[in-house]
Amino acid sequence: MRAKAGHAHVAYYKPAGELTSRSDPEGRRTVFDALPRPPHGRWINVGRLDMSTSGLLVFTTDGELAHRLMHPRYGIKREYAVRLLGAPSEDQLRRLTEGVELEDGEHGEAGAARFDTAELRGGTGANVWGHVTLVETGNRDVRRIFEALGLTVSRLIRVRYGPIELGKLRRGQSRALEPDEVAALYSAVGLEAPRGDVPRRTGPHHTRLRSSTKLK
Repeated sequence: MRAKAGHAHVAYYKPAGELTSRSDPEGRRTVFDALPRPPHGRWINVGRLDMSTSGLLVFTTDGELAHRLMHPRYGIKREYAVRLLGAPSEDQLRRLTEGVELEDGEHGEAGAARFDTAELRGGTGANVWGHVTLVETGNRDVRRIFEALGLTVSRLIRVRYGPIELGKLRRGQSRALEPDEVAALYSAVGLEAPRGDVPRRTGPHHTRLRSSTKLK
């Protein structure tokens, strides 16, 4: 199935403290305040990040693409960098991927909340970094899974959504997705990328994707 042409797609590094909403009655800053104006239509956020979580958000003007990217049927993986207060034990690391039941009992034994992968990436003391991947659980549950094992998350950053990586973006900056990234997004959900989808530059904040992410 080929989607209609003419859509735009951007990646944005959401800082902690911004809301993933179009407006706020209290006048707080939202992610939409920082985005360039789309060529037509309006930006649709692919997934959400809570106020205290930073990192990658993908926006598109293609509603069908956004819907599929968020639907559990397509199994789009998210990856988070997690800073912990203290290093987890080998047993705790194992349980992160085997599953833990959250305090409210919403996950039964067979369907316990868990990560697909969990690994340490360095650091000591109060600055131990790890990376986890998962499909359906929201970023709030990322924290709760760690907390269920007595581990405290001091910082949470989404560094990948499906085939799109945060790369070298700085907090508060956006960039147009490259043609190969757009094609990868459509392919991940069973759509053929429109031939007319040309990346839209986002001014001085446009940055080419890099394969590694440096966290500060």
